[in-house]
Amino acid sequence: MAGKRSGSSRAGAKSPVFAAVDLGTNNCRLLIARFDAAGAVEVVDSFSRIVRLGEGVARSGMLSEAAIARTIEALKVIAARIRAAKPRRMRAIVTEAARRAKNAAALIERVERETGLLLEMITPDEEARLAAIGCTPLIDRSFEGALVFDIGGGSTEIVWMRGADDHAETIASVSLPLGVVTMADTFGYGKDQAEAAAMRKHALAFIDPAYRAMESKRRFERRTHHLLGTSGTVTTLAAIALDLPRYDRAKVDGSWHDATRIAAIGNGLVALDLAARAKIACVGAERADLIVPGAAIYDAIHSVWCCEKLRVADRGLREGILRELAAGC
Repeated sequence: MAGKRSGSSRAGAKSPVFAAVDLGTNNCRLLIARFDAAGAVEVVDSFSRIVRLGEGVARSGMLSEAAIARTIEALKVIAARIRAAKPRRMRAIVTEAARRAKNAAALIERVERETGLLLEMITPDEEARLAAIGCTPLIDRSFEGALVFDIGGGSTEIVWMRGADDHAETIASVSLPLGVVTMADTFGYGKDQAEAAAMRKHALAFIDPAYRAMESKRRFERRTHHLLGTSGTVTTLAAIALDLPRYDRAKVDGSWHDATRIAAIGNGLVALDLAARAKIACVGAERADLIVPGAAIYDAIHSVWCCEKLRVADRGLREGILRELAAGC
């Protein structure tokens, strides 16, 4: 859709720029981009900062003042970059942390007052839909479809897609209140096998019913589908599997992996303490306490759907937003 519109612009003219802001439970991200004639994303600017907006929300039901302050500082940077880029259209969303918090309205009002950004709190269904749109280009045509999943800070979206590209259709989708920040708040960072096992059991309590609900609509055939995962957890585990000395989006995005090996890598991190995990180049100090909770969620997804292959996407909500913004012009 976006590609056709870009391709119709007069020769030599640049296609319009669009901006997407995704304020999640853990990360605050910006993507400013245009689309080339083939519909591919051409990045103009991007920004990502771990703000942990949802830290403590699982216990208190409130966004903390410290988390709000961290978030607003990141959004001030984002707002300045958006003003400089002058996008034709933009959309800024906030997800699970705000949905859970009693003081979410105060956050949204303060963000508008201090940064000029209008945050839209989206529903779980909308979050799942946008994540699927962003990842659809990576569904491999040699498969019947894929199970797309996005392990976030406060929620996990799972979408069963059949077909690829413009012909992809959603068979079923679900958003689960299961994320790496809320899991860490509840169970800790996975300091031993018992703690990690408790995380996996908790994750399965949500994921297994979701699987059975999808199966009641249509049988999922794991041999003709692949997993398609997006999130900091999955991209980090993929980077470890690729033995990268530092994170490289170009090598991670679209990469293929043995799904069981990725689960084994995640489970193996339990044997390391926080300091040792932080020394792994693609984990670092910011993800050392969240990688095992995320790996527990991935392990539960893989154990239930059992696909052999995993494709990793360093893309998702923001790309979904951008494609819809471009299609609406």
